[in-house]
Amino acid sequence: MSATDSSPASVPDGIRFAFGTLTVLRVKVTRWDRAAARTGMLCAPLAGLVVGLAAATVGVALTFLGADAPLAAVAAVAVPAALTRGLHLDGLADVADGLGSGKPAEDALRIMKQSDIGPFGVVTLVLALLAQVAVLADQFGQSWWRGALAATVSAVTARLALTFASRTGVPAARPEGLGAAVAETVSRRAALIAGAVVVALCAALSLQAALAVVLGCAAAELLSRRCVARFGGVTGDVFGALAETAATTSLVILTLG
Repeated sequence: MSATDSSPASVPDGIRFAFGTLTVLRVKVTRWDRAAARTGMLCAPLAGLVVGLAAATVGVALTFLGADAPLAAVAAVAVPAALTRGLHLDGLADVADGLGSGKPAEDALRIMKQSDIGPFGVVTLVLALLAQVAVLADQFGQSWWRGALAATVSAVTARLALTFASRTGVPAARPEGLGAAVAETVSRRAALIAGAVVVALCAALSLQAALAVVLGCAAAELLSRRCVARFGGVTGDVFGALAETAATTSLVILTLG
């Protein structure tokens, strides 16, 4: 490990890492090492906040311009996809194909790296997007505020799930790629503190929002454990699948009750 790798990364370095790896926003990533990855994954919910606010802004703007709730919902789902180049959705589809293949870990990982999407991936992707649009349409139909809150909370939850997936004890399935770059960089204690901060802030807005964060991350944790058992660890595709799983679950919780 070089001196740069061993020296602590500043918060600005971590923020640049988070935005540079988790969004398409143009930022200059000043450090690409384990220390920067550690701080960056702790800052992942901040990247989610920016993505969520962008989605909420577009949805609310369409609502005030007279658009129906379903159109505002579609736009609010499209914004996070655009700001991640669809990589999280692609990861969800690839993981669904890998898990659904029934192949040994090495073969499943090879299937996930292929450019095409199989039947498991297509079905999972369609159902996830339908669920997200349906919930956001319901929330925007009730009020612009509920729609904005749902879009923002789901995006933050998605990235918080990545913070937990980067914690110690969750290995990388491959020696290269984003999964290997961030796997096991965050201590369990730091991940729990980050989660507690996010939940507390959401609870100040709505107890249901806080519950959505908790259950969204819990759903992602179940998928993470399945992927580790099935593939031997996490990959960039798994991170994408975890984000979409957390986002979709949190949205479903927000529409209940």
